[in-house]
Amino acid sequence: MSIIANKKAFHDYFIEEKFEAGISLQGWEVKAIRGGRANIKESYVVIRGGEVFIFGMHITPMAEASTHVSPDPIRTRKLLLHAKQISKLIGQVERAGYTLMPLDLHFQRGRIKLEIGLAKGKKQHDKRESEKERDWEREKARMMRVKV
Repeated sequence: MSIIANKKAFHDYFIEEKFEAGISLQGWEVKAIRGGRANIKESYVVIRGGEVFIFGMHITPMAEASTHVSPDPIRTRKLLLHAKQISKLIGQVERAGYTLMPLDLHFQRGRIKLEIGLAKGKKQHDKRESEKERDWEREKARMMRVKV
């Protein structure tokens, strides 16, 4: 069940491969995410020291859930991946010029997971081409509905 999707990432990047990662969260963050108070649009994923982190993910604290702690809405959060996946990502990001983008925040068996994508940037003409294809698919579907 998806909580938040980053549609802007699909518009600005070609997504080559997707990975599912757990997130190291505090209790008040989990409550706020369950309440739909998270934003991943301006966030990005970085690899430092063999670990993967997400920067800029904004979680607005709930007043009743964060009375005894001092919440930091945009703190750096660690992503939990297997060592093999991390080494593969390091190779792709450093050598092949890819970037890591958060794509989707969702629940899986009661846990909050983040789907990250190995992405390559689109040029302006690529974005226009993608938009033309999407419009054409929509128009084809509309014509098929009218005929039937």
